[in-house]
Amino acid sequence: MPYSIMLDAGHGGRDPGAVYNGRREKDDNLRITLAVGEILQSNDIDVLYTRTTDIYESPLQKATEANEAGVDFFVSIHRNSFPTDNVVSGVESLVYDLSGIKLEMGENINAQLEAIGFKNLGVKARPNLIVLRRTQMPAVLVEVGFINSNTDNALLDQNFDAVAQAIANGILMTINGGGAQNPDQADYTFRVQTGAFRNPVYANRMLNELLEQDFPAAISEGDGLFRVRVGQYANLDDASEMEQRLRRAGYQTVIVRE
Repeated sequence: MPYSIMLDAGHGGRDPGAVYNGRREKDDNLRITLAVGEILQSNDIDVLYTRTTDIYESPLQKATEANEAGVDFFVSIHRNSFPTDNVVSGVESLVYDLSGIKLEMGENINAQLEAIGFKNLGVKARPNLIVLRRTQMPAVLVEVGFINSNTDNALLDQNFDAVAQAIANGILMTINGGGAQNPDQADYTFRVQTGAFRNPVYANRMLNELLEQDFPAAISEGDGLFRVRVGQYANLDDASEMEQRLRRAGYQTVIVRE
């Protein structure tokens, strides 16, 4: 069975979230969330949403929806804010406590966003947040830069697709057993995954397509999925170089660690 995740676009409806020069957090949150969900779905993740339009639900309602749906993970997308404009910038992820797979997911998401150019402010414990405290599955709240930082807004606007891909990559790395990205972890093997399919016909189709382009691809089978992966690298830099080649060739990718 594929993994399932509920994506939450923070705020909405009568609650705009943080506002800066007419820019409303709720709008950014929804755009990012829908883009991330599309990528996850293309990687055979079952995606549910707390909202897909501009409506309001309380944090407790969102946590309850996730619990009733029985999803494997919960990820809430937000933009941060600071009392003074253009003083603080960067991305951070919030979790109930600094342990387990939720911590790994937060670290992975932050690392992927850092590669785009955001300052990595780390993963922080926020046990008082209802969507982290009342959810019964691993939950992460991602603050995708500060909405009152011109630097962060420019990074988001100019690299929107890459931001969505980065968040999705961080989630997929964790789900696929990737662990936290650490360039010094030379004891691991890194591969670049281009797809995960329940139907082997589709997996073989992608495999043959990659092989025709001289990509060193292979299929890894497990948990009812056929995962198409490229290469076998001892360090993250080499895997990242291959990932960029594959992205330029039009593939959606995620680096996995074995």
